[in-house]
Amino acid sequence: MQQGDGSEAQVTWEDQQNINKFGRLNNRFHELEDEIKLAKEANENVEDASNELILSDEDMVRFQIGEIFAHMPREEVESRLEKMKEDTSKELERLEEEKESVLSQMAELKKILYGKFKDSINLEED
Repeated sequence: MQQGDGSEAQVTWEDQQNINKFGRLNNRFHELEDEIKLAKEANENVEDASNELILSDEDMVRFQIGEIFAHMPREEVESRLEKMKEDTSKELERLEEEKESVLSQMAELKKILYGKFKDSINLEED
């Protein structure tokens, strides 16, 4: 690899490990963005179902379990939806925290790698 001034920077084993780690973190970051998107959609779907249940005046409600719909008492469906809301919210929060952790680790690696290789390495996405 070459630095901007024309002199060569020696890539050590540790440097290569940092570059590899950055690549893995970058991949995980993109996976997390997709997972967060899906978790938000799931959260919205549960919220929509809960709102629809509020508007309903029936005592027995159709509730999807897997690929089938079952008739269940309204109270049981309400409790299941509340549990699903909690679970999806916790999962979304966990994913957001992991994303922040990945971003901070990537920022640290960028400092180290750009500090050594200057403009001869590109860690930015186009």
